[in-house]
Amino acid sequence: MYDAFISHIRQSPLFEPNKRYLLACSGGLDSMALAHILHAAGIQVELAHVNFGLRGTESDGDEEFVKSWAQDRFLPIHIHRTNTAEWADKNGISIQMAAREIRYQFFEEIRNQHHLEGIILAHHQDDQLETIFLNLVRSTGIEGLYGMSERRGWLIRPLLPFSRAQLESYMEEVKQTWREDRSNASNDYKRNKLRHSGLPALYNLEPDARQNLLQSFERLKDTGKAFSGLFELWKTEHIRDQHGISFLAYKSLSNMPGVASLLYFWLKPYGFNSDQALSLSKSLEDIKPGKLLRSATYELSLDREELLLYPIPVAFPELELPVGTPSFELPEGGYHLTWGPPQKEIDRNPAHGVFDLDQLEFPLQIRSWQEGDRFNPLGMQSEKKISDFLIDNKVPFALKKEVKVLVSGNKIVWVVGMRIADWAKVGPATQKCLHIQKR
Repeated sequence: MYDAFISHIRQSPLFEPNKRYLLACSGGLDSMALAHILHAAGIQVELAHVNFGLRGTESDGDEEFVKSWAQDRFLPIHIHRTNTAEWADKNGISIQMAAREIRYQFFEEIRNQHHLEGIILAHHQDDQLETIFLNLVRSTGIEGLYGMSERRGWLIRPLLPFSRAQLESYMEEVKQTWREDRSNASNDYKRNKLRHSGLPALYNLEPDARQNLLQSFERLKDTGKAFSGLFELWKTEHIRDQHGISFLAYKSLSNMPGVASLLYFWLKPYGFNSDQALSLSKSLEDIKPGKLLRSATYELSLDREELLLYPIPVAFPELELPVGTPSFELPEGGYHLTWGPPQKEIDRNPAHGVFDLDQLEFPLQIRSWQEGDRFNPLGMQSEKKISDFLIDNKVPFALKKEVKVLVSGNKIVWVVGMRIADWAKVGPATQKCLHIQKR
């Protein structure tokens, strides 16, 4: 196995010459086999061991075993003792999850403090198969079939091509010992049940079942990568971003195979799950504008012709504008106010507002529009609902929530950035005006 390992790390350059790495070492077969191989290969490592305090004297024995092995070879070792049960209770998580958080946090602290090139983990082929099947049980989709990567960020897993049986054979060949964790023999955890019962039953179905599974998962992984590449091309072509909103036209999804998957890969980075993507794909069969989906931080709405994705709006606090206010800020930008006589040239910029100052009642207020709000749009003598005005102006559903109104007394004088009220316009008799311009 040693020669096969050396050949593997040369073909997949996981280590750099003259660099030091941190090896996570529990004292069990996997990590001790890897420690021995790396040491024999001359790869510079420092060891890291976590005593989780879960098995009393056995945990202490593991610690002493790893410490002795490292000291016999003059290798630096870093040991962390912790109360895992207390950590789990404090954070409201399982013992297994607590142990995972503790060890990875410790490994990263040591790597960072000692400027090490990476963290080496002893996950092997059997661990990979178990991980993939557990992912399938959890319904993680095609990404779950990828399993663990040989290198991801600082984490390095050089044993993934090798089985536990190969590691055991190697350790017997070099006459090295290791520590056995009795909890690995129990069926208290899902992984152990899969390891001791589920996978062996599956392997017995066909003589080459294990190898066939590995090859199938590798092909599926390659298929997934191909899909990811094609998806990125599709996304670039069909999704446009404007004013912090992403737009996807319904026609871009019509007659497309795998619509739920396309939607899921688009929405997943924004906190949406596969069930929501599936529900959305079905909604597109009978589109009802205004329908909403939410993640923790984003909303997605169905508009007339497009899907709109945008951050969940933050509540807007009402602003008060006394006479003489020089400027104010809105989430979409700042505004400058000019007080004085009417200008000779009419400002026709729809983002600006010019008002007859004598028609206004102070202080003015700026707030979000509300259902039931009405005003007299410029050029009209009758009132119109703000909601109807926004529909007439084809304001996307997502942007409606961002619309603000300027209020004088109890009357709306301006739908900010869109239209002023007719009664507040500047006329021939105007002596003083208020000019609001977007910066």
